[in-house]
Amino acid sequence: QVQLVESGGGLVQAGGSLRLSCAASGRTFSPAAMGWFRQTPGKEREFVSVITWIAGSTSYAASVKGRFTTSRDRAKNTVYLQMRNLKPEDTAVYYCAEKGYSGKNDESNDYRYWGQGTQVTVPS
Repeated sequence: QVQLVESGGGLVQAGGSLRLSCAASGRTFSPAAMGWFRQTPGKEREFVSVITWIAGSTSYAASVKGRFTTSRDRAKNTVYLQMRNLKPEDTAVYYCAEKGYSGKNDESNDYRYWGQGTQVTVPS
């Protein structure tokens, strides 16, 4: 069973930076991609970014493009989300997730394994 563990969340002032990490264990096969999603109370989980595991190709939601960068270290089975110029609207629980070779990269239902989430808070 694949386990994903996020870390690095916290409280940061607007304009600040945070780096989230997501470490995977228990894998038998490499994933097709690793995604980051976020969720606030009462709202659906929102796509943030995705990185393909082999090629390292990335894609971002329009709301974070130019501010967030996702990367991966295949040797460490870890994916990262570097967040810069954080805004109050970035406040959410951030989840990493693992995806196979089917489905859409920005569709949460197409991801098969999820971490427990890490809270990011940017006070207004």
